[in-house]
Amino acid sequence: MSNTDEGSVATDSATATDSTACTKNQTETDAVIRSCLGSLGEYKMDNKRRGRALIFNQECFLWGLDLNMRRGTNVDRDNLEMRLKELNFEVETHNNLKQVEVLEKISKAAEADHSDADCFLLVFLSHGEKDHVWTHDEKISIQDITSKFKGDKCRSLVGKPKVFIFQACRGDQSDIPVTPCAAGVSESDKNYVAMDTGALYTLPAGADFLMCYSVAEGYYSFREPSNGSWYVQDLCDLLQKFGDSLEFTQLLTWVNWKVSMRKVESVDNPKIDGKKQVPCFASMLTKKLFFKPKK
Repeated sequence: MSNTDEGSVATDSATATDSTACTKNQTETDAVIRSCLGSLGEYKMDNKRRGRALIFNQECFLWGLDLNMRRGTNVDRDNLEMRLKELNFEVETHNNLKQVEVLEKISKAAEADHSDADCFLLVFLSHGEKDHVWTHDEKISIQDITSKFKGDKCRSLVGKPKVFIFQACRGDQSDIPVTPCAAGVSESDKNYVAMDTGALYTLPAGADFLMCYSVAEGYYSFREPSNGSWYVQDLCDLLQKFGDSLEFTQLLTWVNWKVSMRKVESVDNPKIDGKKQVPCFASMLTKKLFFKPKK
């Protein structure tokens, strides 16, 4: 064998050794990561109360705002009430409130004593626009809603999960009536569907906040008058089956997948034929979140 060949063999041998070392290091790194993830703690959920859940349901809007009635939202409201009560939340529902009334209810909730509660949850069902959602007469910024529950203003919720769910769609392109056959809906159960363009921005809120949105910006959101919105339908279905056993962000990921598998398959308006919906959530949680049954 020539010196050149010997050099080649030596070079190849060194590369193999480096590769083995690299693989070993990668395996060790993966093991450390898995160990860290496996030791991630859970939120303490054994307080006396699960906590309050506020639902703001906006079906009708002030004449002149050019916001159509949100047919089907009362179905969402009722389904959420049922599922959240099953998870031991103290549910408080408000329908078609004006801006000043919404702010009053939110401020009152933020000022309440949550020291014996596990967490706090708020749902807003309405039209949305950028970083705002609509009340009956005016819009309100999402930041104005969430900021009242930050640690410097709501001490009794410090270190506790604060969950905000927004089924909110853009108001100026809503409620286009179509006759679909959506995924999971038989021909005999055809239902009118409202098509909305998602326009809510995904906003961070602070530590221990979880922000859930029915639709990612730029996608469509669908709501059926008889069955409610696709997002709340699938969220409530999974809450009923796994709400007290599955880690909540995993459940939300499953909701994202279920909703994204739906599509409008047969419509009178070809512009939305085949359109899909993709929800999203932004998690600032620092631990795993379970809603296990209260003892």
